[in-house]
Amino acid sequence: MKVSRNYSFLFIVAGIIIALDQWTKHLVRSNIPSGGTWLPDNWAHLGEYMRIVHWHNNGAAFGLFQDIPQVFTILAFFVSIAIIWFYREIEPGDWFLRLALAMQLGGAIGNLTDRLLFEGVVTDWISVGNFAVFNVADASISVGTGVMLLGIWIMEKREQAQKKSASENELEMESPLGTEDPV
Repeated sequence: MKVSRNYSFLFIVAGIIIALDQWTKHLVRSNIPSGGTWLPDNWAHLGEYMRIVHWHNNGAAFGLFQDIPQVFTILAFFVSIAIIWFYREIEPGDWFLRLALAMQLGGAIGNLTDRLLFEGVVTDWISVGNFAVFNVADASISVGTGVMLLGIWIMEKREQAQKKSASENELEMESPLGTEDPV
């Protein structure tokens, strides 16, 4: 029972991300020809800043390392297994790390699904300014990494504050009894 409780958050969050990722990619593949762009008429003024495109990517996130999809397929399997394995070791109160890993698992499996179903090609569709085209899975991996870094920063700050508080308490306990502060 404890195992299922530990993993339920991981699989629910990852499942939502996978479903959203695959649904949006399906909409793009079904409605926009490969290489095509779509932008609602009343958003035409935003066309240079953001648009929806149908882009094929056989590399890593954001179009990096093209033409080696087999490497990323294998890597996605290993990363997914590692996240599931490591997740059980996380303290129940470490929500930043739990959320970060759930987002990264969802993103990894979302893109892995494309690679397995579409001969190593991932559908990207979000185009913002001159930035590389990406998808929900890519965004989830990136935001998950940001959440992880934020969580680490917050934990370090808490630990520093606790150490400082503990050292101040030690100093108070070491001071001789009955001495008064000079005024």
